[in-house]
Amino acid sequence: MSSPAPLLPFSLLPLPALPFPSPSREIARLACFCDNRAVSRAAEPFPPPEAAAPSQAAPAPAAASPAPSPAAPSPSAARSAGRGGLAIAGAKVSFILFGFVQQLILPRLLGTDGYGAVSVVLAGVGVVNNVIVATGIQGVSRAVSSVAEADVAAAFRRTLALHALLAVVVSAGFALLAGAVADFSEAPHVAGPLRLAAAVVLLYGLYAPLVGALNGQRRFVTQAAFDVGYGALRTASIAAFALLFLRAGQSGVLGAIAGFVAAAAVIVPLALTRTGLGRRGTAGPSIREHAAFLLPLAVSQTFLNLLLQTDFFLLRRFLGQATSGLALGAKAADDLIGVYRGAQLFAFLPYQLLLSVTFILFPMLARAHAEHDRAAVRRYAMTGVRLSFLLTGLLCAPISGLAPHVLRFAFPVEIWSRGGDTLRVLSLGMGAFAVLGVASAALTSLHRERVAAALTATTVALVATGCSIAVPRAAFGPDMLVRSAVATSLALATAAVAGGVLLHRAAGGFVAARTPLRVGAALLAAIAVGTQLPWLGKIAVLGEAILVGLVYLAVLVATREVGREDLAALKQAFGRGARRA
Repeated sequence: MSSPAPLLPFSLLPLPALPFPSPSREIARLACFCDNRAVSRAAEPFPPPEAAAPSQAAPAPAAASPAPSPAAPSPSAARSAGRGGLAIAGAKVSFILFGFVQQLILPRLLGTDGYGAVSVVLAGVGVVNNVIVATGIQGVSRAVSSVAEADVAAAFRRTLALHALLAVVVSAGFALLAGAVADFSEAPHVAGPLRLAAAVVLLYGLYAPLVGALNGQRRFVTQAAFDVGYGALRTASIAAFALLFLRAGQSGVLGAIAGFVAAAAVIVPLALTRTGLGRRGTAGPSIREHAAFLLPLAVSQTFLNLLLQTDFFLLRRFLGQATSGLALGAKAADDLIGVYRGAQLFAFLPYQLLLSVTFILFPMLARAHAEHDRAAVRRYAMTGVRLSFLLTGLLCAPISGLAPHVLRFAFPVEIWSRGGDTLRVLSLGMGAFAVLGVASAALTSLHRERVAAALTATTVALVATGCSIAVPRAAFGPDMLVRSAVATSLALATAAVAGGVLLHRAAGGFVAARTPLRVGAALLAAIAVGTQLPWLGKIAVLGEAILVGLVYLAVLVATREVGREDLAALKQAFGRGARRA
């Protein structure tokens, strides 16, 4: 339920708890609401959903006596969990696709300059929305999943009241600060749409706890249905309202935000019909306990979302300053920021798709840490980071190598003709960001939450410093976009290296030194091939992307980075043995 750009998944939730044979089932349960801080504190198994609240559970056995293996789930429970997992996964894919469609429609409806202006609004509201959504979903999911079944309604009502109050306060503050945000971005003409977007903040603040309640009760199919339905509704509503406003001679940017508000206003009462408002009671965490959980989560999410948008806001500011000096007007700055947003759409893909690595692997890492199994901690950390390197390279190679073709596949000429060089650089920077995200998630799972938050905050400062030095010195035009991409990418690469050092200290390992070298060589070879491929049409771009990916994989095989052990691991995970398990 994030803002449409960058394309972050709606709920940022992993797959629900499934009946994994290993690690134990409590780790899968912890994974169901993506609370890494709670995961890292879980030294004892959680009771199954039908058991008493944790405070009433029997103490864990002594360390000398191994805990009994959890009973195997019933076939019906396994089927239900499997359906839930598929539903959530499908919903995430659909939400990403709807977001892509929305981003492809807006430049054609509003023009590149209108697309740039609406992107400034969506980026501003997205920073706040993503924080309020993460705290709402994770906080309420945690509250309702940690009490006995009879107390779920009371825990839900208690936490919902706090989140509703926070939604009112945060949305009012956003409306008051809308003018300041617009002025900082050197885009005073978007102040009105930004104030209107405060209504989205309010509605998201009410909707996120409702989704959290569904997640905490493991009503995954219902949650997925809302994800899919809202994604479609929002995309259609934004496009329809933008078109209606344009035909009425009004601002299409204002119309798009009005459509955003309308979609959110529809989904909230629909969700209430499935969750209700709970009932009065004292079950669940106290307001103080709940706030204590939310605060560090909100701080870390704020840093993360600022990091996602720092280069964008600073670039819009410097573009606005340049147009003022050249007497070109706001439209020229909006036009170029629209090109940059188009490049960001594809550059963010590696980070977005690698979220699944953190969802699956690091609850296991947290459990190994809780059990003081240093060997397992090191193994899980190195496995996750190596996987992130391999997958990041596979995703970045075709995006960077075919950058102008990738943009031409999706956007009109005003974007692809000026954004290719920017995407080629920025995709590599976002690849570094994906590795940084995996390292930060691992640090969080190892009780290094403050270290991870400090790393993210430092990265925000690095990006801001680099952009502030490099961008204003460039000539007005696409050169400013490329400078922003270079500064951002260097800052993210530096932070990824720092994250690797910190994770090595915490886990005893990061990744074998040969892996980055081999991945880098494969990436360079694949990009070199991609830059030589001509434009043969939109359908051919898909084939060219596959070819570039195959070059990347071939180099990895030739350098023995990918070998028989990897194939054996895949066979074990997806072959007959996995099905029997």
